[in-house]
This record gives sequence, structure tokens and C-alpha cells, in this order.
Amino acid sequence: MHNLLLFLLLLLPSIAFSAPDTVQTLTVKPEQPLSPAKRIDQLMVNSTNKGLVSGGVILVGNRDRILFEKAYGRVSPLPDARPMTVDTLFDLASLTKVIATTPSILKLAEEGKLSLVDPVKKLLPEFEGKGKDELRVMNLLTHTSGFDDFSLVTEKALQSAVEGAAFQSLKGEIGNRFHYADINFILLGEIVRRVSGQPLNEFAAKKFYSPLGMADTGFLPSAAQKSRIASTMGDGGVQFTGDPQDYLSRQLGGVAGHAGLFSSAGDLAAFCRMMLFGGALGPVRVFEERTVNQMTAPYFSRGGKVSRGLGWDISSPYSSPRGGFFSRSSFGHTGYSGTSIWIDPDADLFVILLTTRLDFRKKSEFNQLRSELSTLAVEAFGKPVSLKELEDEL
Repeated sequence: MHNLLLFLLLLLPSIAFSAPDTVQTLTVKPEQPLSPAKRIDQLMVNSTNKGLVSGGVILVGNRDRILFEKAYGRVSPLPDARPMTVDTLFDLASLTKVIATTPSILKLAEEGKLSLVDPVKKLLPEFEGKGKDELRVMNLLTHTSGFDDFSLVTEKALQSAVEGAAFQSLKGEIGNRFHYADINFILLGEIVRRVSGQPLNEFAAKKFYSPLGMADTGFLPSAAQKSRIASTMGDGGVQFTGDPQDYLSRQLGGVAGHAGLFSSAGDLAAFCRMMLFGGALGPVRVFEERTVNQMTAPYFSRGGKVSRGLGWDISSPYSSPRGGFFSRSSFGHTGYSGTSIWIDPDADLFVILLTTRLDFRKKSEFNQLRSELSTLAVEAFGKPVSLKELEDEL
């Protein structure tokens, strides 16, 4: 009897587990990959969580429409800061060079009021007799002047900028070395003023911002605009809201060729679309198509390892927003405050990144953010460059 009970007890588990009506199966679904758009969200959320930015706005578009537009985080790192919105205004920092100064110089050239091969001494007589006879307007636009940045005298900032550059010993032969320097565009901003008879802010507004409907773009923002501006961080944790983060720009009164412009993502989208359309937006034409082509054609220096357009970056140490897929025909620029734009006519796509950058020591991490954003944007909304095209570029 004891043996029979033992046999039955041993048999029960096999009976129970073999009964079809008692089987419970757990179906594990494979993890679904995030879409590129969701990965853009994740990228910005992670950047905010890591303290790289307190917030920002991303806008992706093409010739015809806006494809992606979203705000993240807050306008400053303060705990009571208001949420970021897509119409928030930002200090563009060095985007000023390509949204204000470069277009203004090219417009003056288009109108026949100067030439890109004019000697700088012709336009700025302070350079006469200073051993820089070969220095051309084009060298300033491409950062191949040999100039290096230097401190200005606050009481006479503009005068000290022009005279300081005129007397400066150059870093290498003119035209043969790429060295990024703000002084190039400070001088260009002054050339705009002297040639046009208008300060840069007025000339750019008249020729570009007003015709293109860019009402949020300009220097010296109004009180109403200041209430919509995201803060930028300066040394020692100082916050700027409405004044340029850039010290030289502040010394120069807030209107300068290298920095000081404010704008929104929507306004910049209008400018990018104008560039993709070859100088026109709808019925409004601000450039001849040949001028846009001239502006964005590659100019090589440093043995062909650097490629710059007129003002615009194409391929250089500053080209992180090009990402992994934008073509060699693409161009753009970055701004120290946490801004960048990149435009690709071949892919019919542009990417705008405007942020409240916090920790400026994390340069490589921020450049990675710029690069990953552009790569994801092309994956989501554009046509990635093929492997053959990439090989052809090498």
C-alpha cells in the first residue's frame, strides 16, 4: 500500500503539467525600436536630465513645410522658470555671422556696392600702409585672413577693433590658413555700415527680415520681445536675458557682425527655406539665385582639409551639425550659446537647434547632441546619403 501511494504521488506532477487546459504561456513581445522622431525626443530629454541644457526648440523642415517642431524643458535652469515654447526667442551668438552679416555683405556685392575681392584697405582706410594689401573681403568671410581675436577697449570698442586688427601681426599667410576668429566678422559688420550708410541691424532688417516676415529677428530686442527670450549663461553663472551673452558684442553696443542677433525657430525656418529656394520665399526674392550659390560654394584651405563657404561652414572642426548623413552640398553654422542650423539642398532638409546651453565645458557632449540630432532628422524625414556617395566624397 505504501508503495502504491508513493507511485501515485510521483505520477501526479506529470499528469498536472501535461494537462492541456492547465497550460499558461507568457508571450514576450520583442522590444519595438523607437522611431527617429521619438529618438529625437529622447535625445533632448536626456540632454536636459544630464544638465547639458535646461531646454530648447528643435525644428526640422524642407522647402514646402515644417516637418517637426517641438519645445523641451524650460527657458532657464531656475526652478521657477517658465516652460519652453516653440516661439521662444534665443540669443543666436555666432549664427549672427550667417543670418545677418554674410547676407548683408553678399547683398552689397549683388548691388555692385562692393566686390568680394576688394582689398579691405579700400573699405577700411585704417588698413592702408599696414602691410595687409593682399587682405580681401573674401578672406574675412572665410576666416583665412590670418587674424586672431583680441581684447577691445570698452570706451572706444569699435575703433579699437578696427585699429587693433590693422596693426595686428597675422597668423600665417593670407588665404592659406583657416583660423576661426570673431574679429573677421566684426570688421565685416563695420564694412556694411560704411558702405551702406546704415548700421548692420537696420540694413539686415530692411533687406531680409522685413521682406521675409521674420518679425522676431533682430538686434537689440524690445521690452516685449525680452519677455519671450530664453536665458543664456555667462561666466560665473551670470544669466543674460535680452543682452548678448558674447562680451565683445556687449562692448560694441549689442550690434556687431559676429554675435548679438536674436531670433526664433520659426523665423530661422523662413530663412532656411529662402536659402533652399535659391534666394526667394514665395513671391519675395531677397537674393539672386547665383548669389546663394556663390555664398554656399566650397572654398578650401589648409590643404583641402577644411571647406568653408562665404560665411557658411561646410566641412571643418565646427561641422558637428552635419551629422552622419548630410551631403557635401550641405552647409550651416553653430552658435556658442547652444544654437545651430544645417541646410542640405540635396536632401531638401534643414535642421534648427536652439537651446539654453548650460555647461560649456562639455563641448564634445554638446557637439554630439548636434550631430545625433541631424542624423536622426535625416533618418526620420530625409534621404540619407548612400554609401557610394559617401565613398565618392573620400
